[in-house]
Amino acid sequence: MSALFTPFTLKDVTLRNRIAIPPMCQYRADDGFTNDWHQVHYAAIARGGAGLVIVEATGVSADGRITPACLGIWDDAHVDGLSRIAASIKSAGAVPGIQIAHAGRKASAERPWDGDDHIDAADPRSWETIGPSAIAYGHGLPRTPRAMTLDDIARVKADFVAAAKRALAAGFEWLELHFAHGYLAQSFFSAHSNQRDDRYGGNAENRGRFLLETLAAVREVWPEHLPLTARFGVLEYDGRDDETLAESIDLVRKMREGGLDLLNVSVGFTIAETKIPWGSAFLGPIAERVRREAGLPVAAAWGIDDPLAANRVVTEGQMDLVMVGRAHLSDPHWPYKAAMALGVPRASWTLPPSYAHWLERYAPMRA
Repeated sequence: MSALFTPFTLKDVTLRNRIAIPPMCQYRADDGFTNDWHQVHYAAIARGGAGLVIVEATGVSADGRITPACLGIWDDAHVDGLSRIAASIKSAGAVPGIQIAHAGRKASAERPWDGDDHIDAADPRSWETIGPSAIAYGHGLPRTPRAMTLDDIARVKADFVAAAKRALAAGFEWLELHFAHGYLAQSFFSAHSNQRDDRYGGNAENRGRFLLETLAAVREVWPEHLPLTARFGVLEYDGRDDETLAESIDLVRKMREGGLDLLNVSVGFTIAETKIPWGSAFLGPIAERVRREAGLPVAAAWGIDDPLAANRVVTEGQMDLVMVGRAHLSDPHWPYKAAMALGVPRASWTLPPSYAHWLERYAPMRA
């Protein structure tokens, strides 16, 4: 059996294989609410055969959304639509997960196809952005965020807790905290965006405090038998990667001690001036180092769209799960194609019976 198609158990949850679909924003919501687009999208992509489907970055507060069209989970009224999505993912045989997030200084932006830049402050759709320090990201996101007070920090942590409770009520069985990609939590950890002089700034221990406290607060309300995970950028590709990676691994160890069950390894994206070595499964060696030195399971995305590469990183122990995103958008049945490419027996295919019947019955006609 290919390693990619072996089950994976974390806490009381077992995935049918090592293929996970990471959060991919759809920018289709209205005031945070799901609609037919989300229902069809997630049901279809879950039927493709992945073991885990994580719903896109979902704002823990209205001001935590990336764009006005992002999903939200700051209101009890959001739970009903999200629960239907979780149920559709589960009925397709995948584990339903959700990523909860606060965009920080990258919030109040246009959708990517509408410019991907900050909405003009005079536009009624716009809102105030916040961050650890009053430092703008720059480029297409030039707005300077308001530096958060201690009361702001406490409020956002409480928003994450409330969001986790709603995610559980909606039926999600896998929770991912968005601590990556230059959004609020990542910007607390990065020295590029955090120049505070209180207990949330300065050295790496202080810069990691917001992440650890948020994790601890969520850990108290998220059931111990269900996976609590995070996506975190462990390096920036900014010329000081050895130092940043060492600091990140130390923080991940503390996250593990604080109850984190798995880390989705990613890049910081806190500054635009980087030289990222894009390539097939390029984060594999980094993920393996985090896995080995921090002592917890890992996953990663970026450039894992080839079945052979996906199987290799699992076989070699670089990752416990592979996050296959865009390849699923172009082909929701990527796991089926991967199974054929890897010579996985038909009995292990994860196609719905309505599809498998026709593909198996008429397989000789393809010869």
